[in-house]
Amino acid sequence: QVQLVESGGGTVQAGDSLRLSCAASGRALSGAAMGWFRQAPEKDREFVASISWSGLNKWVADFVKGRFTISRDNAKAAVYLQMSSLKPEDTAVYYCNLNQLYAGQKYDYWGQGTQVTVYS
Repeated sequence: QVQLVESGGGTVQAGDSLRLSCAASGRALSGAAMGWFRQAPEKDREFVASISWSGLNKWVADFVKGRFTISRDNAKAAVYLQMSSLKPEDTAVYYCNLNQLYAGQKYDYWGQGTQVTVYS
């Protein structure tokens, strides 16, 4: 079992920056990809960014390209989302995700979410 805990959300003004963190704990995380999704009120959860275990491969949604950067620190079992030039439409609950193939089975874990509110 894996537990994910997000932190770093808050209320900021448009144009400001925030850095989200997600700490993973539980069994070994070798090979696990990690990422971020978000869900705005009355909208479906959507993909924001993800990063491979090695950190060499990163995927970022078009609507945050050039503004958000994903990174990870495997020694700390953590993934980060650096968000800059925030816009009101970035307001959402941001969820950390871990995806791992373990003992021949695919696992998908989610954190409890952290609220990001951007006002104009």
